[in-house]
Amino acid sequence: MSQDRTSSAGSVRLLFEISRDDNPRLYDDLVRFNKGIKRVNRLRFLAHEGLMAQHRAAEREDAAAAVAPRAVADLRVSAAVARQTNLVFDAPSAIEAEQKERSGEDGGGGEGD
Repeated sequence: MSQDRTSSAGSVRLLFEISRDDNPRLYDDLVRFNKGIKRVNRLRFLAHEGLMAQHRAAEREDAAAAVAPRAVADLRVSAAVARQTNLVFDAPSAIEAEQKERSGEDGGGGEGD
């Protein structure tokens, strides 16, 4: 088909055949309607919604890609601060191990030190 003919035609005619094995969800949705305009309109609606969902997903990806480099550049976290934060939210045994490490692991200092 030439480019001129498709742009001037104004409509597209399709012969659409689907079996349940091809796409069970789509088949079950379309088979609810009797043959005719209701089924065609449902297919048209589903195609339109699918196309709109693709465009929205592409827009979100573009927006995320534009924001991501700036967000990464703004993240400046000190390793010491990150370590302390992780210790606060770790299990108590991790905190005790850190305290022993600081005191020399010999346990000689104890609580009375």
